[in-house]
Amino acid sequence: MKVKVNEEKCRACKYCIRVCPVKAISMGPTGKAQIGPKCVGCGSCVDLCMVGAIEEE
Repeated sequence: MKVKVNEEKCRACKYCIRVCPVKAISMGPTGKAQIGPKCVGCGSCVDLCMVGAIEEE
């Protein structure tokens, strides 16, 4: 699964960073989450995001 961050929905709570098993998520220059190339598509961040900011592509 490939995922992306909807920056309009992201609240910068950083929960996704904590749950990512491969540390593929960081805070970008806009202060919102961004998915890096290490992402393995496990979907943990999609399931966790309370505002639906991380979505399947």
